[in-house]
Amino acid sequence: MSISNNLKAIQTSVPKEVTLVAVSKTKPNTDIIEVYNAGQRIFGENKVQELAKKAEELPKDIAWHMIGHLQTNKVKIIAPFVALIHGVDSLKLLKEINKRAEQNNRIIDCLLQVHIATESSKFGFGIEEVESALNQAEEFENIKIAGLMGMATFTDDTQQVADEFKSLKTVFDSIKNEHITTLSMGMSGDYNLAIEQGSTMVRVGSAIFGHRNK
Repeated sequence: MSISNNLKAIQTSVPKEVTLVAVSKTKPNTDIIEVYNAGQRIFGENKVQELAKKAEELPKDIAWHMIGHLQTNKVKIIAPFVALIHGVDSLKLLKEINKRAEQNNRIIDCLLQVHIATESSKFGFGIEEVESALNQAEEFENIKIAGLMGMATFTDDTQQVADEFKSLKTVFDSIKNEHITTLSMGMSGDYNLAIEQGSTMVRVGSAIFGHRNK
C-alpha cells in the first residue's frame, strides 16, 4: 500500500474528534509531501535540528509538533514556529519554553508528559506531581498547558497497556477544563487501545510511513 493509502486507512479508523499526528521523524520530505497532499497537516518530529530543517523547507501551513525528549538548550531553535510541545517533563523545561516564547512574542502550547510506563527510561512527571506542576505553570504567561501526554510500556500485554492509559485518563479527567482539553496517548502499535481509553490525540508514524531504517 502507498503511504497516502496507509494514511486514509488510519484516518478511517480514528474517530473525527481524535487528532491524528503523523510522525514523520527520519522520513524524507517527499514522503511528508505525499501525506500532506492527502490532506494531513499535523506532523510530529523528535529531533530538534531535523524539525527545524523540515519546517523551513516544507509548506508553511503545517503544524509541527515536537514529540520527543526536548533538551532545554534546544528550545530556542523551535520556539519561533512549533505548534505544540508534547514531552514537557520538568519545570526547568517549562521555564525555558516560557522564556523563549516571550522572546518570540508567542504563547506556546505544551503538554505535560506523565510517566505511566514501567520502564524507567521513559521521562515525565509522576502522576502525583501533575497538580503541583500545573499550579507552578500558572506563573508562566507565554505558555499554555493544553493537556497531558503519556507513553505506555512497550509490551505485548494489552491489558497492562490499557491499564496504563486508563491511569492517565483518570488524572486527565481530574484536571481538564476549557483550556486543558488534549490527552495525547497512543502510537502505531497501540493507538486503538488508547482511543478506547479516552485519548484525544494519537501519534502515528510507522503505520503511515512504513518501518524506519534503524
